[in-house]
Amino acid sequence: MALRPAGEAAGRVRGGARGPGRAGPLPLVRLRRRRRGRSPRGQRGAVTAAPSPGPDDRPADGSPPVGPVPADDARRDDDAEPATVVLPESVRARVVALADETLSGLAPGEAPASLRPFLRFTAGKRARHAGPALAAALEADEPFRSRVAARVRERRADLAAAVDAGRPPAAAEPVEVAAVAYVLRAPGWQGLVAAASEEALRAVRQADASKAAAEAERLSGQLAAARAQAREEADRLRAELATVKAEVADLRRRLHKSREDARSVKEGAHLAQEQADAVRADAQTRVSAAESEARKLRERLAEAEAELETARRVNKEGRALADARVRLLLDVVADAASGLRRELALPATDLRPADVIAAGEAGSAVSSVGARAMAADDPAVLDDLLALPRVHLVVDGYNVTKLGYGNLSLQDQRERLVNGLASLAARTGAEVTCCFDGAAVDVPVVIAKPRNVRVLFSLPGEIADELIRRLVANEPEGRPVVVVSSDKEVAEGVRRSGARPVASAALLKRLDRG
Repeated sequence: MALRPAGEAAGRVRGGARGPGRAGPLPLVRLRRRRRGRSPRGQRGAVTAAPSPGPDDRPADGSPPVGPVPADDARRDDDAEPATVVLPESVRARVVALADETLSGLAPGEAPASLRPFLRFTAGKRARHAGPALAAALEADEPFRSRVAARVRERRADLAAAVDAGRPPAAAEPVEVAAVAYVLRAPGWQGLVAAASEEALRAVRQADASKAAAEAERLSGQLAAARAQAREEADRLRAELATVKAEVADLRRRLHKSREDARSVKEGAHLAQEQADAVRADAQTRVSAAESEARKLRERLAEAEAELETARRVNKEGRALADARVRLLLDVVADAASGLRRELALPATDLRPADVIAAGEAGSAVSSVGARAMAADDPAVLDDLLALPRVHLVVDGYNVTKLGYGNLSLQDQRERLVNGLASLAARTGAEVTCCFDGAAVDVPVVIAKPRNVRVLFSLPGEIADELIRRLVANEPEGRPVVVVSSDKEVAEGVRRSGARPVASAALLKRLDRG
């Protein structure tokens, strides 16, 4: 005999354990056929074996089917390989348990060498780790198997006797019968193993059927509960659907009413918008007209304000000019009276003209003083005029310079005349204004303003003669104004305005005299 693990190729393990601690299924059992003509019962031919299991008789662990190999597959020569029998898992476990019981009662010297390392293990630990070693020992060690068989005959004598006789009790467990038959190796043990395998498969099928039935019953209950729950859920959903349909119908009615209201509101808003547009257009027209009228009024107001400001400025300037003329005239009269008083050296007296007339002294009160005649270019004439109080000397600039030093440039002429007038104004205290033609120069003339001399240039389009006449016209009547010019038109014009003309030669002589 030889033992191999189930599901492995025959011949991988021969005559020995796979090593301690390596778990695995119980080896296959191989039976050596007897020679032809030497059968114990006088039979010649195939080995007596249990029927071959079908495809459904495969063990649950995936091992090869239980049962002997059919006789047709056996080799016909005398040294043919024996048929193999696959033990079911339950039978394997029971055989290993019987071997473990026997090993527990053996002394260390009686135990096979491969099983001695497991003697110190506990029963549970040895059953877990020494299974392959026990199966290998049963296969390879005939004395150990004999000890196991002897212990079985001792402990299970009735069952062992029945198995040896080939008539196991009907009430005995098939697994126990198959394990005992395997250990005892009684005649026909292969059939007992095959029957145990079939019984085990049948039990598995029955257990599976029972489980399937229980599972089917459980699933049926769950299905019934699910169906009941589904019916309840369907009823609830129908009720909710009816409620939702009612709500939808109500919402549709509300939506229709809202749309009608919105349409009415939209029409009203459109009408109001049209009215508002008309009002806005009318308002814009009125605003435009009002803005145009306001613009015109603002323009008229601006013109009126400008005219008022001009009138105010002119009035102010007129008042200022009139005030200046009056003030200057008063100063002139006051200074003239004071000068006349000093010149005549009149004593303070209480005498009145009536007193003189009453006394018959009128002829002696008035004396005739003969006047001294002087030439027009006599500088004394200019000295007498500049001695008048608050006198204003106006000089026709180019008329004087061209007569006195016309060979010089205009710039030099202006500077020489203005410097001489400055000295004269400093000595006499008179107000001096020198006028030049602005058109006589190409570019605007900028000269340093000398002290006590006013230098004026005529405006574009104006000559110095006109500037002089305007200056004289602005002076108050009664103020002494002296105009130095040899131009007869200028002299006649200023004389009509109350000024005293003096020839340019008189001024030149006065300046030369120093």
